[in-house]
Order: sequence, then C-alpha cells, then structure tokens
Amino acid sequence: MISVPLGALEVAMVQAGTRAADTLRDTTEFARRLDDLGYRRLWYAEHHHSPAIGAFPPVVLTAHAAASTSSLRLGSGGVLAPNHAPLMLAEQFGTLAALHAGRIDLGIGRGPGTFDEPTARALRRGAGPTTDDEYRHDVSETLRFLVEEVALDPLPEPWLLSSSTAGAALAAELGLPIAFAHHIRPDNTLTALGHYRARFSPSRWCGRPRVLVCVETVCAGTAEEAARLAGPMDVVKAGLLQGKSDIPFPAPEQAAAHPFTDQEARALAGFRAQQAHGTRDTVTARLTALAEATGADELMLVTPVHALADRLRSYELVRQHVGTAVR
Repeated sequence: MISVPLGALEVAMVQAGTRAADTLRDTTEFARRLDDLGYRRLWYAEHHHSPAIGAFPPVVLTAHAAASTSSLRLGSGGVLAPNHAPLMLAEQFGTLAALHAGRIDLGIGRGPGTFDEPTARALRRGAGPTTDDEYRHDVSETLRFLVEEVALDPLPEPWLLSSSTAGAALAAELGLPIAFAHHIRPDNTLTALGHYRARFSPSRWCGRPRVLVCVETVCAGTAEEAARLAGPMDVVKAGLLQGKSDIPFPAPEQAAAHPFTDQEARALAGFRAQQAHGTRDTVTARLTALAEATGADELMLVTPVHALADRLRSYELVRQHVGTAVR
C-alpha cells in the first residue's frame, strides 16, 4: 500500500435522460461516504452550460458538504478566477473557513469553465479571455483581500490549479501549493512539476513546494467492467477532440454502441494509458507509479462515472490499497 493521502474531485456528471437535480442530490451522499472512507479532500469543479456536467457553484457545494460531514477538507477545484471578483472570492471562502475551521480549501484556476463563447462572455460581463497579467493580478488580489480585508481566522488554504508550465510558474512565484490536472494534460505533468519545484519561492501560504496530482480513476471488479463504466466519458472526450462541446453524457449501454473513429480510438487509448483504469491491482499499480514519478504529496481521483453506487465502489476499492485514512 502506498501511503500518499487521497482526495476526490467532483465533476457532477449528468447522464442523458436524467435530471441535474438527481446529480445534485447525489453529491451529498458522495461527500458523506468519502468522509467515512477517510479521504482527505473533496473539491468541486466549476462548469457552465454543459449538457454533461451540472452547473453547481463550488462555493455552494462546499458550504453544503461542510455542514454534512465532519473530517473532509472541502473546497473548489477550482473556482475560476476570471469569472469572479477577487474580493467576492475572498469573502466567500474566508467566511467558510471561519465557519469550518481547518477544513476549507480555495483552489483557483484560470479556464472559463465552458467551451461556449457567449456563456464565457456572460460570466465575465462581456469581457474577453483573460491575459496572463490579468490572471496573475486576480489571484494576487484574492490572496491580498483574504489577509487585509476578510482577516478572519483561520483562513482557507489556497491552491493554484494548473495544467501547464505557465500555471506552474505562477504557483512557484506566489509560493502556493500546486494542484496539477494530470487528468486533462498528462503530457505536461512532469515538465510542469519540475518547473514548479525549481522556481518555488516560499510564502506565508506555503514554505516548500507542495504537489497534488489529479488523475482519472475508474476501478471495478474486472477490467471489462471498468471499461464499461468509463465508456460514457470516452464519448464526451471524442466529441471534444472534434471541437464539439455539446455532447451529452450517455448511459454505458449507449456508449458501448458508439462508433469511434480509428483516430479517436488511438487518442483515447493513449490517454487511458496515463490514467488509472481497471481492477484494484491495476489501479493501485498505476497510482503508485504516478506518485513515484511525480513525487506527489497527495493524489486526487476524478471518477467521471454517473451512477453513484459505481462511483462509490471505485473509491472504496482504491482505499483498500492506497492512501492513509484521515480523521
């Protein structure tokens, strides 16, 4: 068993033919069960205008889960800085941290949270994509407001989300822990983390480099069952490869009949090889290899499987051989 702590990323997949309200209801039970299993963190991702993912604000889910659990650290993974005023982010997460001492994380990311340009502009009140300087300013101002304006005790633990060397460089410059999106850009992971560690500057937030790596993980009793459960997300990813962001999240039976092109099949196979899909033994080996290769202080698992029972079973199987329980 590797002893690196485990967390979970909730992306709130909404299966075609079901209601977003059903997915929202399941988030509470999911948080409670992860708390019982001894996971360290549960973060909520920010998404907008997607038929496959619920548009549930991370700050709202964090507040609800914090009131429904006792040990989990909870927060955003991430809240997207360009969509929010820095002072508002500081006030929201500063208040949560004061209400739930020692349990609130503020994970900050850059992306728009949508592939739809009108939605992105609506979120930003008509503004276009943020520049590097604007993003750096927003993150820095959020941190400053936490200290100078909110000034509650304790403050949330800030993390910078990244999938590139540019994000890693900003995390290093600001002295923040980094949460790297291996589940999105696995080819960038080792280079970006090397960049982060080489350039890290200690801060009031973090005295040494701290690395969390997020990996797509689908664990089941057999490899065939794991592949079946992962099939719906493969359909969504194949759509993204073609520039289509309006692909619903199909049922596993629908996904099994989906006709992938040879190019899509090769791309998906290459992606899966860098994630952790399969039986408990296979997943354990892949998570161990990733933790060793990256030197990660923590691993965060994202399991884009709709059925709550299947998702929870995946997290239960992993916890049998990976991670240290946090109480």
